Amino acid sequence: MAELTRWTIHRERVVDDTRRARLSIASVELPDGVRFEQYVIRAPRSAMVAVLDDQRRLLLMRRHRFVIDRWVWELPGGYVDDQEEPVVCAAREVEEETGWRPGALEPLLTFQPWVGTADAENLLFLSRSAEHIGPPTDINETEQVAWIPLGEARALVSSGEIVGAGTVMAVLELVARDARGEW
Repeated sequence: MAELTRWTIHRERVVDDTRRARLSIASVELPDGVRFEQYVIRAPRSAMVAVLDDQRRLLLMRRHRFVIDRWVWELPGGYVDDQEEPVVCAAREVEEETGWRPGALEPLLTFQPWVGTADAENLLFLSRSAEHIGPPTDINETEQVAWIPLGEARALVSSGEIVGAGTVMAVLELVARDARGEW
């Protein structure tokens, strides 16, 4: 198959490299010969968990996101450490951020939230149960933990109180599965 619309990267210069992201500038050429430079962000993989209970309630945490300066509801999750299995990271993050230990985890979705500028693979898992083990241990992440009915979570997407790509995608996928009776 011909790749007539493939862009060519002539070089990529690293501007900053940290544990959370590598920022570079890529010299890119379009198929029509136009050349330009574009910022590129490369981030470590992230793992998140949609924990649903038997009442179709979703475990969410309310937190402040300083970059957009807003309070939002999100799924628990975080960056996968070097040599760490994503499923282990996902379970660890649920415990640290919510005080709940998820039951068995199964893959739900994998996605890239900003493919035109960033390589930031997100792995989304589903758990259908959780056990309360105590208060959240990560005091920097969570303002409030709540079990939100799936329909209400969908309304939080519509009202702009859930804006993170992973949480939006999880809610929409779970609502669609619920509507299809896939439980």
